[in-house]
Amino acid sequence: MDIHDKLQNLLDARQWTRYRLAKECGLSEATIANIFKRGNVPSLATLDQICSGFKITLSQFFAENNMVELSPELKDLFEKWIYLTNDQKEALIHVIDAFNKK
Repeated sequence: MDIHDKLQNLLDARQWTRYRLAKECGLSEATIANIFKRGNVPSLATLDQICSGFKITLSQFFAENNMVELSPELKDLFEKWIYLTNDQKEALIHVIDAFNKK
């Protein structure tokens, strides 16, 4: 699947118009139109900005398998997780397991 197909699939999945995409990612409508109507391949910086509008990363955009989108809560959790020690991570996993057993 090429970049244009992926972008269109993301629009379709969200039921967004190209106008909405332009507003969400902070690009001009003309920039978005050039990508779709003229078949222009966006620069990496532009594509990154588009991905930000979709609330996905470039890695997620280029992933070959099913893309997983993180909710803001999960993203926050993962960002905090990386600063925990191994002991803290293990303790947190035990707490989560205890909640899931109820």
